[in-house]
Amino acid sequence: MNALQSISRGTVTSWRSQSQAQRVLRLFLSVTWIYAGWDKATDPGFLTKGEPTFIGSQLAAFAQSSPIGFLLNHTIEHATQVGMFVMVSEFAIGIATLLSVAPTSAAFGGFAMATGLWLSSSFHTSPYFLASDSAYAILWLTYLLLMNGNRRMPSTNFQRRSVIRTGIVGALAIAASFAGKALPKSSASTSTKSSAKATGKQIIKLADLPVGATHNFVHSSKGTPSVLFRTKTGVFAYSAICTHQGCTVAYKSAAKKLVCPCHGAQFDPFSNGKAVTGPTKTPLASVKVAVSGAWVVEA
Repeated sequence: MNALQSISRGTVTSWRSQSQAQRVLRLFLSVTWIYAGWDKATDPGFLTKGEPTFIGSQLAAFAQSSPIGFLLNHTIEHATQVGMFVMVSEFAIGIATLLSVAPTSAAFGGFAMATGLWLSSSFHTSPYFLASDSAYAILWLTYLLLMNGNRRMPSTNFQRRSVIRTGIVGALAIAASFAGKALPKSSASTSTKSSAKATGKQIIKLADLPVGATHNFVHSSKGTPSVLFRTKTGVFAYSAICTHQGCTVAYKSAAKKLVCPCHGAQFDPFSNGKAVTGPTKTPLASVKVAVSGAWVVEA
C-alpha cells in the first residue's frame, strides 16, 4: 500500500514539475507504447506459429534486408519468447513513463526499442521521414535529454522503495499482457484473409523469371519471406519459413533443395515442399501465385 501511495504521489508531483513540452512528449509516448503492447497482446496470431502476424514470420521478413539481419536470424529460433519480451517491455516502458517510475531508464528503454525497430523493419524506407520508428527514437531521446539535462545518466537505484515500485510496474505489464490475451481481436483472422484475397500484388515480370529460375519475395499481406519458382509447367511458391523453428530457408540449386541454415532441414520444392531430411517432417507452406498478363502475382 505504501508503495502504491508513493507511486501516486510521485506521479502527480512529476507531472506538475515538468514543462508543457515534456508533458506532451510523456503522454504521447507512454500511451503509444501501452497501445503497442495491447495491440500485440490482443492479436491471437502474434505468438502463434503459422499465423500471418506471427512474430517469427515478421522477424524472418525483417532479416532479409535489415542491417542487423545477422542478429535477427538468431532470434527466429526463439521467436515466441522474443515476442513475449517485446510485448511486456512495451507495456512496462509505457506504464513506467506514465507513472514516473524509473523515468530515465524507461525513456532509454523506449529509445533503444524504437532504434531497434527502425534498424529491423524500416531502415531502408525512402524517403527516411516516412519511417515512423526513427521518429519515435528521436522523440524518446528528446524526452530523455529534457529530463536529464546536461547530467550524466543516473546510477541505478536499488533502494527498497524503488525496487518495489519497479516490481509493481512489471506486475502491471504482465497483467496487461494476460488481459489482452483474454480479450483477443475478434476480426483479426477474418480481416487478414480478406486482405490476402484482395491484394493480387505484382511480384515480378514473367519475362524476368526464366524457366528454372527462382525469385525471393516477401508476401504483401502475410509479411513472410517466400520463394517463387518457374518451371516448364508454370509458377509456384513456398513460404521460406522453416517448419522446425522458424529460420529462413534458401534455395540451393546444386542440390535442388530448400535448405535451412540453422539445423539442416531440407525441403523438396518439386514435391510439394516435402521435408526430405532434418529435424522436421512438416512440409513448407505453399504460397498461392498466378500469372496475370505479363506479371506473376499473389493469388
